[in-house]
Amino acid sequence: MKKWINDIFYSFPVQLLGLHCRNNLLLIFIWLLIMVLMTGTIGQVFGVKYLFLTPEYMGKVDFLSFFFLGLAFGGFFITWNLTSYLLDAHLFPFLASLARPFTKFCLNNFIVPFAFLGVYFYSMVHFQSYSEFWEAGKIFYNCLGFLSGMTIMVLLTALYFRYTNKDIINFLKNRENESPKLFKKVAAGRTIDYEAIKSEKRNWRVDTYLTEALKPRLVRSVQHYDLKILKRVFRQNHLNALIVQLFGLVLLIALGYLIDEPYFRIPAAANIFILASVLVAIIGAITYWFDQWKFTVVIVILIFVNYLTSFDAFNHKNKAYGLNYTQGMAEYSYQKLDSISRSSIIEEDKKQTIRILENWKAKAQQSPGEKPKMIIFCVSGGGLKAAVWAMQVMQRTDSLTQGMVMDQTALITGASGGMIGASYLREIYLQKAMGTDANVYDRTYIDNISKDMLNSITFTIVSNDLFLPWTTFEAGGYTYKKDRGYIFEKQLNENTNGAFTKTIGEYKTAEQEALVPMLYVTPSIVNDGRRLIISPHGVSFMTITPIGVNKREILEIDAVDFGRVFKDQGADEMLFSSALRMNATYPYILPNVNLPSEPSLEVMDAGFRDNFGINSASRFIHVFKDWIKENTSGVALVQISSLDKIEAINSTGEGGILETMLNPLEIAGQIMNLQDYEHDNSLGFIYDLLGKENFEIIRFIYHPGQNNERASLTFHLTQREKENILNSFYLPKNQESMRRLLEVMNLPKIVQD
Repeated sequence: MKKWINDIFYSFPVQLLGLHCRNNLLLIFIWLLIMVLMTGTIGQVFGVKYLFLTPEYMGKVDFLSFFFLGLAFGGFFITWNLTSYLLDAHLFPFLASLARPFTKFCLNNFIVPFAFLGVYFYSMVHFQSYSEFWEAGKIFYNCLGFLSGMTIMVLLTALYFRYTNKDIINFLKNRENESPKLFKKVAAGRTIDYEAIKSEKRNWRVDTYLTEALKPRLVRSVQHYDLKILKRVFRQNHLNALIVQLFGLVLLIALGYLIDEPYFRIPAAANIFILASVLVAIIGAITYWFDQWKFTVVIVILIFVNYLTSFDAFNHKNKAYGLNYTQGMAEYSYQKLDSISRSSIIEEDKKQTIRILENWKAKAQQSPGEKPKMIIFCVSGGGLKAAVWAMQVMQRTDSLTQGMVMDQTALITGASGGMIGASYLREIYLQKAMGTDANVYDRTYIDNISKDMLNSITFTIVSNDLFLPWTTFEAGGYTYKKDRGYIFEKQLNENTNGAFTKTIGEYKTAEQEALVPMLYVTPSIVNDGRRLIISPHGVSFMTITPIGVNKREILEIDAVDFGRVFKDQGADEMLFSSALRMNATYPYILPNVNLPSEPSLEVMDAGFRDNFGINSASRFIHVFKDWIKENTSGVALVQISSLDKIEAINSTGEGGILETMLNPLEIAGQIMNLQDYEHDNSLGFIYDLLGKENFEIIRFIYHPGQNNERASLTFHLTQREKENILNSFYLPKNQESMRRLLEVMNLPKIVQD
């Protein structure tokens, strides 16, 4: 029994694992990081696991997409082994006596990759069967695609090493040949005590190793070999390591250059494996060259990179497409905001908006003299989940009322994904109003808006943004850099057949004539926390509470009229897709947008100030309360939320002392609940303004139902999540909300689809 245990413990695979745990924790960490991302242990909110479990290529998840992923994994596997061999092969001198030493090293270094593949295939099969409802045959072909790609990559590299690597037999036959000069220069590295290797004064005992036939074999002594030969055997892989580094880096940059070509947008997870290969090779190079100074060198490199990117030439700032950044920056100061929010300007903008409301009233009236109910939609953020939910609710409510809901909708506002869905549906209504034969209730539109965007965004981050964007494109006569912001807008238009190609100004006439509801896009300004109100019309009345117009010394301006501040920079020419992107700029997934002002305004997701659109709706109602009372039968505020209104209360007293120390910081994670409380306060104020008989709040809240997980806040949806979101409309609480909406609109019964 003891001998059996010793045989296992002192086998080459087990000793390699122990060596990695002692010497190569950074290399092991990369495997663990990819594993926890792939399983959703971390990064679940970003949907990173979908990139690995359902990789997309050309909009499909199939054999080919998994084949590309397998190729990239095979490259990562080889790079990891090559780096490990570079760092640690000298600790196992018996390798020098073997034919094809690197091949045998890879074969015995199987434990970590094998464990990873086991977890990966289990997660992939379970996810595809449970979340995507795929049959066993499709899942099998996906697995086969991955294994095929991995096998081909390993075989190709094995073929390469066969003609570039020599074992000790070759060197003994060609003693007179010297190592290439290039090899000596690029791989000087640390000093290795080859005398100790030859004398077998080593720290790692190995009794057996696995051959290519997977049979254990005893190790042999190398004391009788020439020291010079041993050096050449162990150092021959240095040049190969450099070639792999350069190839991976060049491949990533080349793919970044080709982001416009769908054929070259390989699955984002494949890019992550390629990036991991580059990182492994860099870590190996730093460790090899600097040994015990490696952590110091890494810190110095990070400090240098941070300093270098403080200069404009190395610090890419994303822009809003269509705006003029080339001449004359807009002034952004409180004095400027004060000057464009004066009472005369506010009154002018109010009159313009009242003319729009008069047109809306004429459209919404079912009979002469009738006072219509004003509907305001407030849609919440939440990635594609919120986009699909917003479209589902708006389509179904309008269908069940034979088009009356959209006719009576005066304003749409909100954040992030919800606004993307609502804007898409509004564009379809506009196309129908302009004479097309669009069926606004077609399920195809929901299918379009639910198409994956995460893969192309992540692909661009890995292959382009990490290396500073350098390719350009033109929009509105101006030139911009291509980055993940660009690919977001491009992918959004690809998914929706070009529904978001208009500029802000191109919606002005349609809103003026009440062909479609007004829509306020309200991203948050990082510099000072104010909201940016984007509309084709003047909205100065939205920048300060009505009483603040005459009490300016007491009440502060809390929002910014985008159209007026950036008028000279072509505010109306900005692409509407850029406005939606600013409104949905989830940190790290999409880049914050910098606007052409002095100082430069940095803009991000509307959800950080108003994730539900309630602030905008409350301000609008407050400003036009008199007109609303005189011309309508009241307001129905329809809130479409992808988050529960009332959530379970979690305990903060659990955990150890370190977790307890972090408890005070948990309040920052309650930003949605904090907004909810403030919104309820604002809505209570609206009840007082209009009277409870003239104001109704109707909520449609997505709930996953029993035995279903809540859909993630990301730009990817599984088939199960999508169907779950659509079915949520038919849950009892949402059906009750539908009945209430019909009552508010004075409709006697639900009109069947």
